[in-house]
Amino acid sequence: MKQLILLFVIVLAISCNNAGTDSKEPAKDTAASAGTTAAAPNYPYTIKHPDNWEIGSTANTMTALSALKAWEEGKMDASIGYFADSVQALFDGLDKKMSKDSLKAMFTNVWNSYKGVNIKMEDWESVISKDKSEEWVTLWYTQYVESKKGEKDSSAIINDIQLKDGKIIRLAEYTRKMH
Repeated sequence: MKQLILLFVIVLAISCNNAGTDSKEPAKDTAASAGTTAAAPNYPYTIKHPDNWEIGSTANTMTALSALKAWEEGKMDASIGYFADSVQALFDGLDKKMSKDSLKAMFTNVWNSYKGVNIKMEDWESVISKDKSEEWVTLWYTQYVESKKGEKDSSAIINDIQLKDGKIIRLAEYTRKMH
């Protein structure tokens, strides 16, 4: 008798479990429904426009990468061609609005102190503000240089590049020396 009751319980459990899989009701995607009903995050800091960015233009990425590649190769005329007539330049110890010609002179001066430059690109991202008022490209790379005296050095670099009408209007560079 005990075996018959045990068999009955097992059959009942299996039939209850199978009843859920034969249901004609479509399965709900909990991840999709959670994303649409989720409350805005309560960030520990506040800013004027949180979550303000969307993926930007590949054309802007091409402009930023081409300007950097031309500089790496010592082609200052080609590099500076991607910049607007007036550029806000931000480097360690420099925060200045300058003309394209002044920027070219600065780039040339820096590059001429090297025997060679090699860039290993790590990543990039192009973004545009949701109201379409700002477009940026950020580049992450390692720069290897050799001085005229043969000294080798490397730096981890992040460039934040603002573009307007396809031209670079702001270049902010953040550098960390590698050891």
